[in-house]
Amino acid sequence: PLSFSAAELVRAAPGPLRPYLRLMRLHQPAGTWLLYLPCSWSIGMAAEPGCLPDWHMLSLFGIGAVLMRGAGCTINDMWDRDYDRKVARTASRPLAAGDISTFQSFIFLGGQLSLALCVLLCLNYYSIVLGAASMSLVITYPLMKRITYWPQLVLGLTFNWGALLGWSAVKGSCEWSVCLPLYFAGVMWTLVYDTIYAHQDKRDDIIIGVKSTALQFKEDTKQWLSGFSLAMLLSLCMAGMNCSQTFPYYSAVAAVGAHLAHQIYTLDMDKPEDCWKKFASNRTVGVLIFTGIVLGNL
Repeated sequence: PLSFSAAELVRAAPGPLRPYLRLMRLHQPAGTWLLYLPCSWSIGMAAEPGCLPDWHMLSLFGIGAVLMRGAGCTINDMWDRDYDRKVARTASRPLAAGDISTFQSFIFLGGQLSLALCVLLCLNYYSIVLGAASMSLVITYPLMKRITYWPQLVLGLTFNWGALLGWSAVKGSCEWSVCLPLYFAGVMWTLVYDTIYAHQDKRDDIIIGVKSTALQFKEDTKQWLSGFSLAMLLSLCMAGMNCSQTFPYYSAVAAVGAHLAHQIYTLDMDKPEDCWKKFASNRTVGVLIFTGIVLGNL
């Protein structure tokens, strides 16, 4: 049967191209959505009252999210290829499996970053500088699991940079009373979904000696996730109030609260397949917020 899923498209790609598509995780688009959605929130918030978000910006940031998520995964796999060989879930990644060399992945990384730079140069000067400032986070994030139990926090700071960049791309500068609460909400959200994700690998992580919030929180994980979720919801409310949002937005925030509560309550931390299912469901959280922003603005 004809299928248009990302995984099917990667499987249908020519053999020599397939390892590169897998290296940039094109077959697992959940991470790209989680990178893109905070950008879409910010672009939506920046729209004039009664207007739809800037579709040109949404498209540019969509392309940028695919490229930068791919670049981030390439950097991650270059740093972690020796660790990945020791973990069943990651042993088949192209670098760990030897499908491509480190040099080939480095050249591929250069190509992705060059294309991402072309996207960035389509923005205003303020946004170009702001976007370039995130590169230090992109490069150093994969190292954090070696030195701290809070790599998910660094991922949050990296993955949600678009909450600042989207507004500045539309307006020419950041309105910090809106952008900072939105950014903080995204960071809290990342701590929720990536801690859940990290529970998939906690046994392997202990063996190979890498750190995560899953290992830090252990059996108290659900209490921590509840605290992060509450902080996220309060920050979203603050961003909405500072942006004069209306009833549909706050209804969406309430729906997000219910979704997160169900996600945390039903989470089985010792079942990797359930952790993956809960992690992937966070795309719904991001889409709910974006829908609330658009409807609230209208």
